[in-house]
Amino acid sequence: MTGGGKILVTGACGRFGAALVPRLKQVYGDKRVLECDVVLGGSAGDITCFRQLSVLDKNELHNLVIREKIADIYHLAASLTVAGEKQPKQAWELNVQGLINVLDIAKCENIRVFWPSSIAVFGPNSPRATCPQFTVTEPSTIYGISKVSGELWCKYYYEHYGVDVRSIRYPGIISHRNTSRGGTTDYTIEIFQGALAKRFYNCYLKSHTTLPLMYMPDAVRAAVELMDAPSSAIKVRSSYNLSALSFSPKDLEMAIRNYLPAFQVYYKPDFRQQIAESWPASIDDRYARQDWNWRPEYNMESMTADMLEKLDFSKLLNT
Repeated sequence: MTGGGKILVTGACGRFGAALVPRLKQVYGDKRVLECDVVLGGSAGDITCFRQLSVLDKNELHNLVIREKIADIYHLAASLTVAGEKQPKQAWELNVQGLINVLDIAKCENIRVFWPSSIAVFGPNSPRATCPQFTVTEPSTIYGISKVSGELWCKYYYEHYGVDVRSIRYPGIISHRNTSRGGTTDYTIEIFQGALAKRFYNCYLKSHTTLPLMYMPDAVRAAVELMDAPSSAIKVRSSYNLSALSFSPKDLEMAIRNYLPAFQVYYKPDFRQQIAESWPASIDDRYARQDWNWRPEYNMESMTADMLEKLDFSKLLNT
C-alpha cells in the first residue's frame, strides 16, 4: 500500500466487496479502509467507515478522496452480465464512465487503482481452450464490451499519465456470501443453496458447459497480492488473465453428491447458455504466475467442502 493513506473500496456492498473489505481491514486495520456504494451498507453493519455515493458523481468522489487522504482505490462498482443485457446504456455508463472518473481522480491525486476485468472480454472468436493473455477480444455482451474498453482505458492512463492501475480478468467467482447479482455463473452459488434447502436445483446452463471459475478466497487474495507487488513487476497494464478452476455444472453436481447423494439437478438452459458458450472453457494465466507469482490455493474438492460447511452453518444460525 502507498504510504500511510487510506484505501477506498467502491461498490463495497457487492459480492466481491463484501469479501474483499474484511480482508483489507485484517491486513491494514479497520480505520484505514473506507467503503462506498450507491446503496447504504457497510461491512458487518459498520457505518462509521462507509459513505453512500455514486462513482458517477465525480465531484463528490474526488472530494471524498481528498478529504479522507485516499492512497489506493479498489474500484469494484459495476453492472454485471445479465443486468447489463437488460439495461445496456446504464451498464455502459456505470462500467466505463465510472472507471474514467476514478482514473481521472487517480491521475490528479497520484493514487493507485485496482480494477477487476472479466473473462467476458473474450467472445466466440477467442480460443476455447487455455485462452491466452493476448488474443482476440470480441465480446458478445455489453458487460464484455465495457470491460474491453475499460482495459484499454487502464492501459492508456498508465502509458500517458503514469497512473499505477492494476487489473485482473476474473473468471466466474464462487462465494457463500450474498445472493445472485446478475452474473452468468451465478449457478455456482444457487446450486449449493438448492442442494441444502431442497435437495434439487434447476440449472439454467447445459450440463457439460465448462467455464473458468474461482473460489472467492482465492479471488480476494489475488487482488491483494497484485496490489502488493512492486510496480516494476507489473508487465501487463491492461488486465491479467487469471485461472484457478474449470468445470461444468455436471462436475459440480457430482462433487456435491459426494456429500448429499440424494441431490438432483435438472438442466433447463435459458438465454444465459448463449452467453456462456461465447466464453473460453479454460484460461492461460502464465503472465500472472510469472510476474507476481500467482498460485490458486483451492481445488474443486476443497472449494465444495468449504462451501457446504459455510452455507450449512449459516443456515443453522438462521433456524
